[in-house]
Amino acid sequence: MASEISFLMCAPDYYDVDYVINPWMEGNIHKSSRDRAVQQWEQLHQILKEHAIVDLVPSQKGWPDMVFTANAGLVLGKTVVLSRFLHKERQGEEPYFKQWFEENGYKVHELPKDLPFEGAGDALLDREGLWLWAGYGFRSELDSHPYLAKWLDIEVLSLRLIDERFYHLDTCFCPLKNGYLLYYPAAFDAYSNRLIEMRVPSEKRIAITEADAVNFSCNAVNVDHIVVMNKASSGLKAQLANAGFQVIETPLNEFLKAGGAAKCLTLRVTEPVQEEVHANVSVESRILRLEGHLLDSGLINRSLDLIIDKGGSFQVLNFQLGVQRQSTSSADVKVSAPSHNVMEEIISQLIDLGAVDLPQDERDAKLEPVVQSGVAPDDFYVTTIYSTEVRLFGSWVKVHNQRMDGAIAITQTDHGIVAQCKLLRDLEIGDMVVVDVQGIRTVRKPELREQRNSQEFSFMSAGVSSERRVELVVEQVAWELRKVRDGGGKVVVTAGPVVIHTGGGDHLAQLIREGYVQALLAGNAIAVHDIEQAMMGTSLGMDMQRGIAVRGGHRHHLKAINTIRRYGSIAKAVEAGVIKSGVMYECVHNHVPFCLAGSIRDDGPLPDTQMDLIKAQAEYAELLKGADLILMLSTMLHSIGVGNMTPTGVKMVCVDINPAVVTKLSDRGSVESVGVVTDVGLFLSLLMQQLDSLTSPYVSKVGY
Repeated sequence: MASEISFLMCAPDYYDVDYVINPWMEGNIHKSSRDRAVQQWEQLHQILKEHAIVDLVPSQKGWPDMVFTANAGLVLGKTVVLSRFLHKERQGEEPYFKQWFEENGYKVHELPKDLPFEGAGDALLDREGLWLWAGYGFRSELDSHPYLAKWLDIEVLSLRLIDERFYHLDTCFCPLKNGYLLYYPAAFDAYSNRLIEMRVPSEKRIAITEADAVNFSCNAVNVDHIVVMNKASSGLKAQLANAGFQVIETPLNEFLKAGGAAKCLTLRVTEPVQEEVHANVSVESRILRLEGHLLDSGLINRSLDLIIDKGGSFQVLNFQLGVQRQSTSSADVKVSAPSHNVMEEIISQLIDLGAVDLPQDERDAKLEPVVQSGVAPDDFYVTTIYSTEVRLFGSWVKVHNQRMDGAIAITQTDHGIVAQCKLLRDLEIGDMVVVDVQGIRTVRKPELREQRNSQEFSFMSAGVSSERRVELVVEQVAWELRKVRDGGGKVVVTAGPVVIHTGGGDHLAQLIREGYVQALLAGNAIAVHDIEQAMMGTSLGMDMQRGIAVRGGHRHHLKAINTIRRYGSIAKAVEAGVIKSGVMYECVHNHVPFCLAGSIRDDGPLPDTQMDLIKAQAEYAELLKGADLILMLSTMLHSIGVGNMTPTGVKMVCVDINPAVVTKLSDRGSVESVGVVTDVGLFLSLLMQQLDSLTSPYVSKVGY
């Protein structure tokens, strides 16, 4: 028996691939079979009629994509927000859809003509009706989302699409009944994936593979516990079945040639209103001014690209072009971001390019006091290498001691207000620290701006070196590790931050957890980036799951340091539940002693870091006593230092991508040392695989 759910469809009377407005259309112009398309549409139509009510809007000659009714608008209750198509090839559909909605008693809202929004293709209601997922990045603009929240009186969650193959939200994202979600994570940026993970419990998230994604498995129609789609792998069908859903496959490959499938061919027009849900949207907008040789230096392009790359959108409100070569230009740009945090990251980097937030002409910088020595307030502004000014009491004040990765501290002296860069460890109780990005600007000469803006302010831009096969060496090392552990011996590991950057942190943490490590010797950096990864999922701002930089990620290591300094030690942060995984967590949790030796380059540092190098050397030597095996993981400074402290007779394994490092260790004359020239992340991965395959032969041999 059909439910009360209703869909709007449009027969493919005039359907064809007449133009290219998405990647799926490329190479398919006039290659779709009308007869097969009609047959496939009829099959979908019949399936839906068995489970729901289906209404039809008349097809119109000249508008071949009108068959994709999902893009007609967004419906909630008896209110509809009509689509504003980005491409002229579809804009002629708008009046026909508007007529149908008005004739069927819907209140129609229309967005400004220059504000693209493509209906339920880019806006999908949570199936419980609690909020609206709204996509942007290719067809719909972020600035449309506040309108949706206001007119539909619902919370809007903005998701940025980054894969042009999945140009509409409904091509890669399908909310299902009972809070389940079918989606393709790689279609979204890191911020959006985090937002999805925050709202949808892990047991409710069904992440699909690329193979299913390109078959438009997410472009599905959900009616109660029925999911209708073009095609699904056996694995996906099993996942959905375990969640209580029945999958109905119906071929729609003729429509895939135009970039659509089951969901694109339907618009749900019965979306119930939840009375307890009300408007809420986190989209934030600011107006900034850029000045200088905007075109000659490429500054305007870099600024606009930065806004998009960081997850925002823009509208150029005013552009004044310099009339002569020596003249400067100016542009007023409206910047929008899906949240305040994203906006803050965008603005801070635009400030670095010389932009000025126009309202800041009348607003002073925000200040918060230091309440704990050596710990900055949350959301403190992280300084860069560029000359900076802050607005205080209506005047711009130059920041002294300019340096990167510090905080701006404001103090009152007999000679007036002083603003200066301070390292976190130098902050004192009573200092006032600049937070947020309000009332901050960088000051550079135009010619310097042209030179410096050609380089992005970022970390980790180098590529990954190649490696050789190391399975045989790994097998030997695994045997030695198991033998030492099972015999009650001692393994000491000295490791550098590359372990975390290359994805080896989880493997090193597992080694510690499973009792293979009895002491850890390292520097401040590996602990910082391990903690950063545990807290934020990044290492030096790189998302370790997806291998991409996240917006504002270059500040994450400082945020991690600041948090640990607040708690006083790594152990206290673990006890408080702030750190829940990672290398340092396992050391604390498994009572494995560690020493972090400081250096002149350390940020922070962490409170556990021993900055007195004489004491650090003594602690290293103490922890090395009784070692049977030392595993040196991609840290030239610490490996050489440990090597010089270690007597002969102790087995050493040095792993580094740089041959000079392993050669240096071999030159010390120890016949027990093994040098492995490879990527440390690969080495640790192979090592854990080998250890997992062992059944402790040493125990069997000695009869334990």
